[in-house]
Amino acid sequence: MALLRHLLLLSLLLPFSSSDDSIGYYCDKSFNGGHIQADINGVLSDLVAKASVGGFATSSYGKGGSAIYGLAQCRGDVSSEDCSTCLKDAAKALPESCPSQADARIWYDYCFLRYDDENFIGQSDSGYAIILYNVENATDPDAFDKKVGEAMRTARAQAVAPGSGGLGRVKTKFSPYITIYGLAQCTRDIQTLACAQCLSSAVENFANYCVHRKGCRVLYSSCMVRYEIYPFFFPVDPGSSSMSKVGSYFTAILSP
Repeated sequence: MALLRHLLLLSLLLPFSSSDDSIGYYCDKSFNGGHIQADINGVLSDLVAKASVGGFATSSYGKGGSAIYGLAQCRGDVSSEDCSTCLKDAAKALPESCPSQADARIWYDYCFLRYDDENFIGQSDSGYAIILYNVENATDPDAFDKKVGEAMRTARAQAVAPGSGGLGRVKTKFSPYITIYGLAQCTRDIQTLACAQCLSSAVENFANYCVHRKGCRVLYSSCMVRYEIYPFFFPVDPGSSSMSKVGSYFTAILSP
């Protein structure tokens, strides 16, 4: 049975945040007990150390039913230095954003970090979503949407291809002056079929939030999709002046 979803639409114009700022976070499962916090701290320390090297890690800390499980992943195109910095920021911010919460997740431009007292590793999770969409519409919107669809199909195909590490990137010309940049990525703990299904579910949200929009992204706990009309992933195109956000964005939250 499909999950009933509640929409919280934040009618707020968001200036483009820097890569140092979190995009959003999720908190659940209040707890009392210093041993749980100690296990959380242990998982966070382990995740930062491991994922800073390879861009991805899972971990567990504690014993039996009181164990804490964690996952950290950086966007597949960022440098190890940027990855490490992002993970350290996330590991510091997440317990502060979700104090005494056993299920906590935080999203940044460059990385994603989560922990839980239930073993979620290897299970695809699309039950909670953060959606950011540009407040401005594209010129020739129908043709633009068609081009976005083509770009995202390519990015999704790349993300599920063998050896991709769950990452797909694409850039395509919409006009002589406008290039569409698209990215799709899954967390590396889920199987290829689950990755494809997660990305498909994420793109389905475009119909409700991203139609005609100059940019949009959908962030799940197991995958993400994004497109913009400026270069936001690495390597940066020669001659590009910056990777700054263009315009302002609305945020929508979908929760089970």
